[in-house]
Amino acid sequence: MMNISQEKMEQYRSRARALVEQMTLEEKVSQMINWAPAISRLGIPAYNWWNEGIHGVGRAGTATVFPQAIGMAAAFDEEMMEQVGRAVATEARGKYNLCRGHEDRDIYKGLTIWAPNINIFRDPRWGRGHETYGEDPYLTSRLGVGFVKGMQGDDPDYLLSAACAKHFAVHSGPEDQRHYFNAVASRQDMWETYLPAFRALVTEAGVEAVMGAYNRVNGEPACGSKTLLVDILRGKWKFQGHVTSDCWAIKDFHEGHMVTEGPVESVALAVNNGCDLNCGNLFSYLVQAVREGKVAEKTIDESVTRLFVTRFRLGMFDEEDKVPYNRIDYSQVDSPAMRQLNLRVAEKIMTLLKNEKGILPLDKRKLRCVAVVGPNANSRKALLGNYEGTASRYVTVLEGIQEYLGDDVLVRYSQGCHLYSDKISNLAQSNELLSEVRGVCAESDVVICCLGLDSGLEGEEGDQGNQFASGDKPSLELPGHQTDVLKACVESGKPVIVVCLSGSALNLTYAQDHAAAVLQGWYPGGQGGRAVARVLFGEVNPEGKLPVTFYRSTEELPAFTDYSMKGRTYRYMEQEALYPFGYGLSYTSFRFRDASVSLETAGTDGVDVCVTVCNEGSRSGRETVQVYVKAERPGTPNAQLKALKKISLEAGEQTRVSLHLPLEALALCDEEGVAVVEPGEYTLWIGASQPDSRSAALMGSSPLALRLHQKERVVLDTRA
Repeated sequence: MMNISQEKMEQYRSRARALVEQMTLEEKVSQMINWAPAISRLGIPAYNWWNEGIHGVGRAGTATVFPQAIGMAAAFDEEMMEQVGRAVATEARGKYNLCRGHEDRDIYKGLTIWAPNINIFRDPRWGRGHETYGEDPYLTSRLGVGFVKGMQGDDPDYLLSAACAKHFAVHSGPEDQRHYFNAVASRQDMWETYLPAFRALVTEAGVEAVMGAYNRVNGEPACGSKTLLVDILRGKWKFQGHVTSDCWAIKDFHEGHMVTEGPVESVALAVNNGCDLNCGNLFSYLVQAVREGKVAEKTIDESVTRLFVTRFRLGMFDEEDKVPYNRIDYSQVDSPAMRQLNLRVAEKIMTLLKNEKGILPLDKRKLRCVAVVGPNANSRKALLGNYEGTASRYVTVLEGIQEYLGDDVLVRYSQGCHLYSDKISNLAQSNELLSEVRGVCAESDVVICCLGLDSGLEGEEGDQGNQFASGDKPSLELPGHQTDVLKACVESGKPVIVVCLSGSALNLTYAQDHAAAVLQGWYPGGQGGRAVARVLFGEVNPEGKLPVTFYRSTEELPAFTDYSMKGRTYRYMEQEALYPFGYGLSYTSFRFRDASVSLETAGTDGVDVCVTVCNEGSRSGRETVQVYVKAERPGTPNAQLKALKKISLEAGEQTRVSLHLPLEALALCDEEGVAVVEPGEYTLWIGASQPDSRSAALMGSSPLALRLHQKERVVLDTRA
């Protein structure tokens, strides 16, 4: 476990065991359901384990609404993620301390936060992909570790909050099949793609909780999987925290997956395989399961002990002044410092995909009138993503531009069209605002066209209320009449800057071919419109990189239900991307030179890769130095991201950057999932993008290549 001695952990376990020994069976079982009631005779207050916080404290009133997780991933910045994790946990503490003072123990007000979501975004159709850190296991691992470290704090005795890695482990749609779907994944794909991020959060970050998924994984329901929970999580990785089910997932065992006869067998399967907490109420059948001999009471004791260790680690049973985090009060929620951090994060995620003839940044001194067009231009919902809190102030893209330009430049606005429907007004004709779009474009010097999606079009099953009711996307096309609106803007003859707000890849081919610039703004949070404006007008230099591949269509993809990685993501795709993973432009120009590797053959400690980076442009900026590794033998994946570092350089400045590649970075998994470094040639690529031809064409340069010769076969077996 991180930041805590084994001696202290044993003290917590001893205290938890002593408390559990005093409970009746019924009392123990009551504590294994997310709305755990008080046990007054033992001094145990009621506690609801369910809280959300993937990009800010969710569903509990006013909170800082950071950009959605997929957007934050675009910053490629582990240090930033740690700052955000600490901010989320600090606000959760402030809310918890306020609410318990008023005896409010309701849902979403506790310290056990069910975040981050570190599932691999393997298919752009998946509606919940915007909750994740993208398609790459290495990037997901690094960002997830940073977020968990921030959330859990660095006190040697207490957790700031308890983070939760979800959804363990092979889970990424389809949403409308999740309650009965069986995700089939080879051992190779499991250990090379689906498990590394979970392993990192458990073994490096000491994450306190793990949440199982709804679906089956290779035939076993994830929340009752012996393979996942017993053999891997607690066996190989020595996980000491607690496991929670996803909400009402246990009833799927007999209602959807049909692997048990009924609720008693379902709860027995879950608890016997190490699921300690039930989000839902089915664990009430555990009393019956114990009495029928399907679950040993000792097993119940172990689960309840693990749960109370978490509560002890959070300081819930210690004297008030002994727990340093008890001093966090509500003044830290939505504070000026939080709002400033939120703006900085929103600025960091902006990802520039096209900038023809350097049209961006715009110079407001040269503008008389700006058209702001599109259904996401003045949409608060398009700022948010799902599992969001309530911001005290929302700044839409339109408002951000109006605020920035003030009275100096006239801003003309048109909604353009409904986000996805045929028309905005029921009594109007189809696409009723197209003439207004043409009119405001004609008046303007430049057109900012704000398109995309919102969390009503992509999200979790059951949360949606429109044509995409399952939460998944049927295609990668812009919905409704958005392409018609964009074409009208282009046909005006005015320069068009497309701002796309979405949580996943869309087919932006028309924008790439016809717009002057394309900016991917993701779901940028409560301060998002202000950040967009500051990037468009040059107050901020964009630094985002794509954490997912932008494909041209779903026709390029394998079946959505196919969990094999063949043909998926930048690591295994064969066709050319529209916009590749790791790609993103800047307003300045970075040049890489004099790359070197410390050894010709990797030793047991791996190798160091060095490069000089020069900012040859006229602006200061931040670049993401990326290192990719390719095993040069048949049948191996494309070059894969294995190291990264964020650097800041003033105009004309240069620096020498060193990144370490552990031996594991050269390894690939065999059919049994064992990581092996095979002898032969390896190419190491270092630069500002991956080394594919499309990235080189878009960036105007390629990463630098280094060769490494491996003499011996080394078996690492990173499964343990």
